[in-house]
Amino acid sequence: MSRAIARIAWIVPIAVFALTVQQARVARDLNHTLQQGQEAQARVLRYFRSDRKDVTHAEVDLQVALADGSLRTWEHLALPYSIAHRIDEKDSVEVRISLGSPQEVVIQEIGKTQLRIAMSNAAMALVVFLITLVGVWGWNRQISRQT
Repeated sequence: MSRAIARIAWIVPIAVFALTVQQARVARDLNHTLQQGQEAQARVLRYFRSDRKDVTHAEVDLQVALADGSLRTWEHLALPYSIAHRIDEKDSVEVRISLGSPQEVVIQEIGKTQLRIAMSNAAMALVVFLITLVGVWGWNRQISRQT
């Protein structure tokens, strides 16, 4: 029975590795838009922040007039709760836009902080991946030696 559980435990480092890769991609995409994106002014259509103890959440809807004259709207853009207050009460914000990229719009005022958060999340997930990898490998090795 413990052998089966030890084998199933390989799911944990695999899942944590997937999280590491996902956060690294988020950091890469944020950095790409911050570095390569075009500067623009976005109108804040809606700002929402939930301060409930059980669910803390912040999001914004933005509208940008593009260089070709068209309007582009992004709805329900999730913001890191801890830094969302920086854009509260603002009618417009400076953004970087990279149409077609995985992260099309980044608010300049909080973009670098978002990038650092994603990079630190990826680093922490990498450490957890290595710890769980060694732990599960050691556990499976110990079980195989006992039988």
